[in-house]
Amino acid sequence: MYKISKLAELRKLVHGMERSLGLQDLSPVERDLYYAASELFEDDRQVRTVGLIEHSLLTDVSRPTFFRALRSLVSKGYLSQCASANRGCYVVNQPKF
Repeated sequence: MYKISKLAELRKLVHGMERSLGLQDLSPVERDLYYAASELFEDDRQVRTVGLIEHSLLTDVSRPTFFRALRSLVSKGYLSQCASANRGCYVVNQPKF
């Protein structure tokens, strides 16, 4: 039970951070997609759809669900399409809280 209680503490910490950043209203898939995009964005300053689909946080997400969540994050302003590319390239925006 010790490990479970430590996991519960960690989950409460993450939940509190999500609230402070305004991420609590995102679905779990949207949140994981935003986390993955943020991680990849730090490396390249842009995110490609291919990289997101292959990210370990999103391996169990179906393609239709992935693209619905991606479209939702763009419409909510968490992601924006790159100005230099037609499709498949995104910029991560800071959460609005």
